[in-house]
Amino acid sequence: MTAAHATARRPGRLAESREQPFHSVEEAWFWTMKALIARRDGARIVSGAGLVSRPCEPDDVVRCLDRLYRQRRIELAHARILRLWGERGSAPDPRQPREAGDARLWGEAMRRLDWPLRVKGIVTGPLPVAQQADILGLSGRAG
Repeated sequence: MTAAHATARRPGRLAESREQPFHSVEEAWFWTMKALIARRDGARIVSGAGLVSRPCEPDDVVRCLDRLYRQRRIELAHARILRLWGERGSAPDPRQPREAGDARLWGEAMRRLDWPLRVKGIVTGPLPVAQQADILGLSGRAG
């Protein structure tokens, strides 16, 4: 087999370098929901046809979510909240009393979905930090 035939079967490095991973799991989820809504409304999803080339298809994100569900890392309530707020295009606000429960489930689902998407190269932004850690003294005495 010649070198030309071998390279014709593999995707080129140039195409890979143009792919832009998401900066956060929320960004990936909202993009996925927009694509799924467009598909439901009759649009055809074509790889590489968008303004920004992504390292995945919407179904890849859904498969990660499905795997978490089958592993019992998330529950149906998490998936329902992700769908509901994903269709709205915004995350629930934990400061709003009516959205506080949804915000808790949303946050749990986002934290659990983050790692599988990072492993696949879909999300590459900074790691989410829920809160700053307390610095404890080494003396062992409560102060």
